[in-house]
Amino acid sequence: MEKIKNFIFDVDGVFTDGKFYYTNKGKIMKIFGDADNDALSILRNYCHIEMVTGDKRGFDISKKRIFDDMGYAIELVSSSERLNWINERYDPSKVIYMGDGFFDYKIMKGVGYSIAPANADINAKQCSDYVTKRKGGDRAVAEACVHIANKFFNYKDI
Repeated sequence: MEKIKNFIFDVDGVFTDGKFYYTNKGKIMKIFGDADNDALSILRNYCHIEMVTGDKRGFDISKKRIFDDMGYAIELVSSSERLNWINERYDPSKVIYMGDGFFDYKIMKGVGYSIAPANADINAKQCSDYVTKRKGGDRAVAEACVHIANKFFNYKDI
């Protein structure tokens, strides 16, 4: 594999526990993991990091955490359009994708390297190059960052 240039993350089910919390007024919150932002700093100097979500109703919640609080780009891209979205912006052979959903296996087959959290859909896990021991929303991103840093960037501080 050529040098990795981009790490694209699905938000829901990867950074979060994948559940949506509703009241009669609508979606009110998402649960994000506590160590993932810190771990992303390991990769910040090695590759471009970007997040995607297909959750239209919860986009403002995700944007608040990902863009406003963490400082990373986030795009609203449906699962069915993600591989096209990646191909239009990046050389897919230089992309790592981390996802958990039912259709993420299609994206995983089209990129250079893929990761699924422990609680991902079975298809995503079967098509991924690495499956974390941690679940989405429970430091799976942190584990993936350490894995990628060691595998592709010879990072030895951990």
